[in-house]
Amino acid sequence: MAETPEVELTFQAGCPDCGTRQARLPAPLPKVGDDFDWRLRDYDGFRLFMLEELAARFPERRRWTAADLEVVLVEVLAAVLDTLSDMLDRVAHEAYLATARRPESVRRLLSMIAYDAVRLAQVRGEIDPTLEGEAARQALLRHWLNQPSAMERARAEGPRRLFTQRRMVTLDDYAERLAEHPLVRRAHAQRTWSGAWDTLQVAVILAGGIALDETDAGYPLPLREAVDRFHGERGLCPVDWGAPPTPRALLRPYLDAYRMAGQEVLLQDARPVGIVMALSLRVAREYYQSEVRQEVRQALGTGPGGFFEPGRLRFGEDLYASDLIETIMRLEGVEHVCLNRFKRIGRQYPDRADSGHIPLDGLEIAVCDDDPRRPERGYYRLTLHGGRRG
Repeated sequence: MAETPEVELTFQAGCPDCGTRQARLPAPLPKVGDDFDWRLRDYDGFRLFMLEELAARFPERRRWTAADLEVVLVEVLAAVLDTLSDMLDRVAHEAYLATARRPESVRRLLSMIAYDAVRLAQVRGEIDPTLEGEAARQALLRHWLNQPSAMERARAEGPRRLFTQRRMVTLDDYAERLAEHPLVRRAHAQRTWSGAWDTLQVAVILAGGIALDETDAGYPLPLREAVDRFHGERGLCPVDWGAPPTPRALLRPYLDAYRMAGQEVLLQDARPVGIVMALSLRVAREYYQSEVRQEVRQALGTGPGGFFEPGRLRFGEDLYASDLIETIMRLEGVEHVCLNRFKRIGRQYPDRADSGHIPLDGLEIAVCDDDPRRPERGYYRLTLHGGRRG
């Protein structure tokens, strides 16, 4: 590539010892232009660019081979640049949640937005819940390596939680957040003036129709598991089921964790309004009265799918006779329904069988358990005509 300069000796006339040496240097190299393509990222791109530079700088050279020292150096530099470029891309990708590939990078980036992937994995049963510290983190990383879909789910769920509002500020916030708890079927909040400040009254309807201060609630195993999972996801203290707490003891920490500071909040049961009804039914000729009676009791019962199932009716929702009649008329074997009595429990409340409408308000909710031990929670009388006896 570089030529040995030619040296000329010149002597002054008449003095053989007075000579000078003059070297003819090659032409200076052209200046480096700013034409580098900064989008080059691979070996082939770097190698081609440097070979083009050599050809441009030394146009007198017509032939380049792989054995030339210049080409060998170019290929070595291209390989080093390719390695450095790959390293740079990896470092840049691992710095962002959308492009990170290493489980540790994803976990670290999620922790920066308050998403505890380790704790949530333990709550969901993906890793051993008894592990702590570095052991739990390593278990999570191994789980994500074996189950890449779990890491992708966490990658997508983490940012979404930033935009999930869980604070309790407005009345709707209190109702919606409490309704998310597995123990709560429906919630409602209203604001009252105590004479000095506003007080929020939050009423709830619990699973199974239990009361807030009931000490022998008897939580079923699926409900316990759902409560444990919910408290784990919300970062609440785990529940000690050894001495089963009351529903109020389960809900109060959740309420205090997300309510506004300085706001007085009273947690209470819904105000049940017992309903008294008298129904006359005509049964089809080919159906037994006992079977129709059992179907009617299930349709108007408090079990799953029943009309008075806890949480099906909303707070303050007026009760209409047409809805009850429609529910009964959908049953097989019922030809006709007549509503003879339809009122709230209490002598001060009139019979509304003619209007077919019982108004409710605020935290009131209609109930009709038809339980002889608790007549204050409503009851009804069925009179069946026609059909077969038995």
